[in-house]
Amino acid sequence: MKIAFTTSGSELTAPLDQRFGRAFKFLVYDLEKDTFEVIDNKQNLDAAQGAGIQSAGTVARSGADALVSGHCGPKAFRVLLAAGIKVFYSDVPTVSEALDAYRQGKLIESGTADVEGHWE
Repeated sequence: MKIAFTTSGSELTAPLDQRFGRAFKFLVYDLEKDTFEVIDNKQNLDAAQGAGIQSAGTVARSGADALVSGHCGPKAFRVLLAAGIKVFYSDVPTVSEALDAYRQGKLIESGTADVEGHWE
């Protein structure tokens, strides 16, 4: 199983980005292999619109089964849901803390977006 985390860095100690669509990067962690890859999301940082939808496509193409982020808007949430990707929200400071919370079952799968579109 793979989990995508929104982040601004390239290591597990990097901050968990509270934004989804305009996150700088996605760290995709493979629970079975205990490895990760980092996917740059700079093409969506300054997008006038559609950043969430495009980012959701990027996460889906990464093979992620779940996403952990601070927030997610309605259009991106629908794309993630359609791709079979479970969404979890977290306000912990780092990716490693979010990963630990996921492993310990402390994160609850969300059934809805938690912010309006174009949230910053």
